[in-house]
Amino acid sequence: MNESHHHQIDALAHGLRRGTLSRREFLLRTSALLAASAAATIPGAARAEDTPKKGGLFRLGLHNASQNDNLDPGTWSTSWTGAGFNGGIFNNLVEILPDGSVAGDLAESWEPSEAAKVWRFILKSGITFHDGRGLVAEDVRQSIEHHMKPDSTSGGRAIVEQIASIATEGDDVVIFTLKEGNADFPYLLSDYHLSILPAAEGGGIDVSGNGTGAFKLESFEPGIATKLVRNPNYHKPLPYFDEVEFISIPDATARLNALLTGEVDFIQDIDIRNVSMIEGSSDFHVQRVPGLRHFSFDMDTRVAPFDNPDVRLALKYALDRDDIIEKVFLGEGRKGNDNPVSQIQKFSHEMPQREYSIEKAKEHLAKAGLETITVDLHVAENAFAGAIEAAVLYAEHAAPAGITINVVREAADGYWENVWLKKPFAAVDWFGRATVDWLFSTIYTSDAPWNAGWSNARFDELHALARAETDDAKRTAYYAEMQQIVHDEGNILTVAFVDWRNAISNNIGYGEVGGLMPLDNMRICERWWRKD
Repeated sequence: MNESHHHQIDALAHGLRRGTLSRREFLLRTSALLAASAAATIPGAARAEDTPKKGGLFRLGLHNASQNDNLDPGTWSTSWTGAGFNGGIFNNLVEILPDGSVAGDLAESWEPSEAAKVWRFILKSGITFHDGRGLVAEDVRQSIEHHMKPDSTSGGRAIVEQIASIATEGDDVVIFTLKEGNADFPYLLSDYHLSILPAAEGGGIDVSGNGTGAFKLESFEPGIATKLVRNPNYHKPLPYFDEVEFISIPDATARLNALLTGEVDFIQDIDIRNVSMIEGSSDFHVQRVPGLRHFSFDMDTRVAPFDNPDVRLALKYALDRDDIIEKVFLGEGRKGNDNPVSQIQKFSHEMPQREYSIEKAKEHLAKAGLETITVDLHVAENAFAGAIEAAVLYAEHAAPAGITINVVREAADGYWENVWLKKPFAAVDWFGRATVDWLFSTIYTSDAPWNAGWSNARFDELHALARAETDDAKRTAYYAEMQQIVHDEGNILTVAFVDWRNAISNNIGYGEVGGLMPLDNMRICERWWRKD
């Protein structure tokens, strides 16, 4: 982009901030400037080398920071805390590589015994915390036991509840004894809640921000910004950046503005309507990363009328997923089927697609003894990209069936603390999990830490059987029945499965990008680099 275009976009952004320019006019005029810039680019012009090099500042504009964010890993629930804290300041015993495989991070190696019931992990030598103290096995034990307390509300509780005991041998060996065998256990230890922190004197962990990670914490303003600086003593030949800054920008148009004016290098969840604008620019590009992410409207079945399974089915049939994917996501999405398991996951179960049907919605309302119902659906701009628009369309879809959906627009800041898991019908952005067991134990079993208010005894029974089963054919059958139960009786209205969609400055480089979790499996800070 030439200097003149930069100045013009700066002026437009100034007008947007002052309120003298509408969002629509801002988008139209910046789109025209970007298109002109792209047309003026000489084909085949030299570009910065893609070979990783060290140095520079990386600034991310994200939408899901909260004033309640803190450094206790049990509380983390978003990509802001996951990538900034878990993937920036701290490490896990293992990590998920971009290709989906599991590799050692703080752990050098591991091996199971007793039918995968006992796992022995050996730590890498020479790893230090940011304050210079060496990592020892007791740090690992205290970090994992932090989530195992009887009153724990940690997002990692479903994983650690499988652990019967943790023992150490010297300073470099940690032994986990599980209640039942689990061949997936190393994968589970990559969960972003299970960061390894220093053991505190007298027990517990130090949550001051002293980690082993690629970056040290320089500053943290909850809900506003996080600033990280390179750790010169990191145990890998990474990171590349000298500094990384996470900047909270809840509004989608403001995020785009920040990218176009050079205030940030990366924005998450770019509005689908702005994709063509970015793709027409010579300075930025759109990145699409396939993954397990899905958007849903979740119901608390402990609250009427969601406690009636026929009401839940009526609400599911009253949703026109095709219409939402076409109008809200402009075709960039895969239709949901009230099943949280992605078709690309092992043990995914195929079942007939639930289609939009006013007749079936009315039929199930009648079975519930109702002709009409009225429900509140709570949404916010950062619940998921397009959540408000999707909810408004859903209300239109459902009205002919006698279902009135009041769309309650909540504040973006605090949505995940004040609405999610607290309001009985709300929009949710689910990252997915690397294994079906992990997904179900985090969200759908009766004792799952993020269960929104649904339980099924047969589902719980099958979950226990599948976890302990080593025969894949039997596990496939168990998981198929579980998915059918969720589809037929569950509390999830799956709208769509979507790719991670980001807009990035061409001055930023990266290799293969993982999509099991957002932001390169939460490892964007240490894996990416500047090209300029």
